[in-house]
Amino acid sequence: MKIGIVAPGGRLSPEIPDKVLALAAAMYPDPGRRPDIVFHPQCFETSGHFAGNDAARARAFLEIANDEGIDAVWMGRGGYGAFRLIETVLPRLTAAAKAKIFMGYSDAGALLGALYGAGIGRVAHGPMPADLGRDGGEAAVRRALAFLIDGDAGALEPSVAPGTPTAAFNITILAHLVGTPYLPDLAHHVLMLEEVAEPMYRIDRALGQIASAPAIGRLAGIRLGRCGGIPANDPDFGQGEEEVARFWCDRAGIPYLGRADIGHDTANKVVPFGLWRP
Repeated sequence: MKIGIVAPGGRLSPEIPDKVLALAAAMYPDPGRRPDIVFHPQCFETSGHFAGNDAARARAFLEIANDEGIDAVWMGRGGYGAFRLIETVLPRLTAAAKAKIFMGYSDAGALLGALYGAGIGRVAHGPMPADLGRDGGEAAVRRALAFLIDGDAGALEPSVAPGTPTAAFNITILAHLVGTPYLPDLAHHVLMLEEVAEPMYRIDRALGQIASAPAIGRLAGIRLGRCGGIPANDPDFGQGEEEVARFWCDRAGIPYLGRADIGHDTANKVVPFGLWRP
């Protein structure tokens, strides 16, 4: 299997490739089973906030996605930038892209959602190479590789079940897709949501936007992942993330299905979009 890594948002730290390759070699000591992992040079470019300017990031994404020799496109990290590429890359993806797996989370969810909505490839929310920079990141990247290479069901979020379409997003990223052409049709899906470093009032606002959007109201249900690093409100908001999620689900008539084992952390599990085909 050949995996191509691009960075549609922020740049990757230069030590990440060696760590990923060493981990893959340890997981797959047989050279015949070991994945061929390639990092596009764009991953290490810098243009202000971004891993290269918009044109460079779009070009790199297209080169990897349209390469017939690459089986999976793995987003290197988050950091804002993926949404800026959608309009450029979506119409330029070829038949080769439709045969690939695309995986990432965080800001990459904007691009993943657009791909899923356009019926391009097999999409999954899951760990990224940059997670190796966090405590416990090795377990996260092992999980991602096991899923990409072997379709390992043990890497999946535990509630993922055959016959039930699923999708997963960062709350803020999904809220920003509402009202755009890139919001996928999530009818009858179980939607899993997570957040990081947002105050409770912003989580409440974004969940209200998501639950109130007509295009999202036909969900099979919502599961709430972890919401980490929530800054303190002054005055205190008075409700936690699960209370807020239940409030908006009740108001919109969307079943609240409990918690999901996803988040901006190294325990983040894989969630396929739609019905996963191993």
